[in-house]
Amino acid sequence: MLQLRRAQDRGLADHGWLKSFHTFSFADYHDPAHMGFGNLRVINEDRIAPGTGFGTHGHRDMEIVSVVLAGELSHQDSLGHRTVIRPGEIQRMTAGTGVRHSEFNHAPGEETHFLQIWLLPAARGLTPGYDQRAVDPQAVRGRLHCVASPQGAGDALQLNADASLYLGTLDGEATATLPLAAGRRAWVQVLRGQLRAQGHTLAAGDGLALWDEPLLSLSHGMQAEVLVFDLAA
Repeated sequence: MLQLRRAQDRGLADHGWLKSFHTFSFADYHDPAHMGFGNLRVINEDRIAPGTGFGTHGHRDMEIVSVVLAGELSHQDSLGHRTVIRPGEIQRMTAGTGVRHSEFNHAPGEETHFLQIWLLPAARGLTPGYDQRAVDPQAVRGRLHCVASPQGAGDALQLNADASLYLGTLDGEATATLPLAAGRRAWVQVLRGQLRAQGHTLAAGDGLALWDEPLLSLSHGMQAEVLVFDLAA
């Protein structure tokens, strides 16, 4: 089974300094038909104006993943981390029993464009934690490469959630597939460009939900970058 979620149908919050597209219900945007997908709760595509950002605020019992597409995102948290996330990097924060953090765009004259993703954790009350990794461009070229998983094998971040995340870049005749075990579901989120997934053409910002499908097939990429979630039912 398939369900398309077109970019133009997402919720939009325009705060001037922040423009945020919500794939699922978030904050003041509420759509009973789009409350999440499996244990995937939030995909927000954010653009932060230079010199602005999210002041210190708190989270609990959530796995939070950030993927920067352009610009840079400065992160500071109550665990003592002070980092900058740039394109080609992925960050995971385990909120667990509670963490406070801020996220700012300190780059002059350049917008920060990034995805913030929330996943329901495998258990409540986890010890808060943080990790950040660079993604090898060669590893994702023409295929889906695991960048986060419960096992954290290889160069993947370890997630405290029943989910695996895959990044891929496709162009021209390149194709990529991902087998889906029985009872699993998948979400495809196009970050840039255009491609075909299960025969449907998807452009930047589009999403596709899959369930009861044994195999995800991606093809016909046009400078496409895609993020795929293998999720618990």
